[in-house]
Amino acid sequence: MIYVLLTDGFEEIEAIEPIDIMKRAGLMVTTVGVNSQLVKGAHGITVKADILLEDVIKADMELLMLPGGPGHTSLNENPQVQELIDYAQENGLYIAAICASPSILGRKGLLAGKKATCFPGYEQYLTGADVVSDKAVIDGKIITGKGAGAAADFGFLIVETLRKKSVAKELKENMQY
Repeated sequence: MIYVLLTDGFEEIEAIEPIDIMKRAGLMVTTVGVNSQLVKGAHGITVKADILLEDVIKADMELLMLPGGPGHTSLNENPQVQELIDYAQENGLYIAAICASPSILGRKGLLAGKKATCFPGYEQYLTGADVVSDKAVIDGKIITGKGAGAAADFGFLIVETLRKKSVAKELKENMQY
C-alpha cells in the first residue's frame, strides 16, 4: 500500500498527478487526511482523503509519500507523521517526498550521503545530502522530487521503482508524456 499524506496547504498537482500515475500502473494508493478527511490544497481545491491518519495500517505500507506546498510544515510538526516516517525508515520501506517536503527528511538526517532534490531554496535543509538538480531522483529507499513541474517525473520514478521501468515506459507512451 502507498500512503499519501494530505494536510491543508498541500500542493495539489504534487499529490494528484503522482497518485493518478501510480493508480494507472496498478499500484494500491490510499490518501490519508492528516488532520481531517476533507483537506484543502494550497490553491483552494478540496480533496476527500480515503482514510484518516489514525487509520493507517503500518504493516501494509510499501511507500510513504509526502507532497510539498505550504502544508509541508504541518507534516513536519505532526508527531504521528514523524512516527510514520520513522517506521518506514526503520523497516526499510520507501519514502517519497517532493518540493519542500524533502526538507522534512533532511531535518531528520535521512538524506545524509544520499542524492536528493527539492524545491529551490530548501537545499539548506537537506542535511548531508548530495543535492542534485534532477526533477526526480532515487537513492536507496528515498525518492525525492523538485516541485510541481516535476510531479509526473516523480510519479513515474515511483512506478519504475515499485514495478518496472518497462511499466513506466508504457504508461508514459499511453499518456502521451
